[in-house]
Amino acid sequence: MAPNDARSSNSISNNNNNNNDDDDDDASPTPSEELSFYPAFCYKASPTHFVWVKMGAVDVRRLQRKVEFGDQGLFFHLNHPIRFVNLIGIVVARVDVPRRTILTLDDSSGAVVDVVVLKAETTTTTPSVAVAVAAQKQKQNAWDNDNDEGKAGRQEMHVTSTTHAPMDISPLQPGKLFQLKGTLSIFRSTVQVHLERFFFVPDTKAEMHFVEARCRFLVEVLSVPWFVGEGDIARLRVEADEEGTKVEEEQARVRRRGRRRVDREERDRKKIEEVWEKEEVMREKGARVAREVGGEYMREIGRRQGKWGV
Repeated sequence: MAPNDARSSNSISNNNNNNNDDDDDDASPTPSEELSFYPAFCYKASPTHFVWVKMGAVDVRRLQRKVEFGDQGLFFHLNHPIRFVNLIGIVVARVDVPRRTILTLDDSSGAVVDVVVLKAETTTTTPSVAVAVAAQKQKQNAWDNDNDEGKAGRQEMHVTSTTHAPMDISPLQPGKLFQLKGTLSIFRSTVQVHLERFFFVPDTKAEMHFVEARCRFLVEVLSVPWFVGEGDIARLRVEADEEGTKVEEEQARVRRRGRRRVDREERDRKKIEEVWEKEEVMREKGARVAREVGGEYMREIGRRQGKWGV
């Protein structure tokens, strides 16, 4: 066989092998299809569900939401359910818009993430928020800063997204390093963080300690699919049913207490009405006697006046 024919034969063989590989790839399930997404009652066994998950901005941007779960604040990394994230980085931008302030955080992970801070609404300000706003105004008057952007950031009080607790974000200025904790949401197909609390990072050592813990958690936990055995699922289902039964029993107790309170108030109302009716009869009797005595007295005065010729 000529060298050209040999090369042609090898090329055909390689193409056939590549086609077979493509068929195998098409037949194999995708990673998302291999993952098992467990029901909500299993989340108490998750290492990520109800904790502040240390993540990089690039990993936050990759989080996905499953519409079949319905919870708007629940996201997934592989099949790990995540609600709360813990980030560290430099605030590189700050933009004030109506009803919120948007911070851009850069943690050198290859992406940036937007951190949203809600502004307190004056029409629905709670007493605690009002006190915090007054304290902040006093601080503004005492603290003179020539930075116009900083002044704009300190003019309005902000609140957390979950409890609406007052929060002063005036220290969150561009160029400073902070640790931020928050919940998750999506805006225009991009994952963003709603700020719940923040901490100043004192030095590079503290930052590197955080980054080390974040990388360790990514390798040991987030990069490995979450698995729950059948026995654990059965146990968690039983615990969920028991908790549901306890909740129903507590709700029934609350309803019974409410009914007993209503019955007691009704009995007290009837007693008060009975006492009031008895007192009303006594008052009417006393008034009648007073009228009779008064009339008799006036008649007696009239008789005396006629007798004396007055």
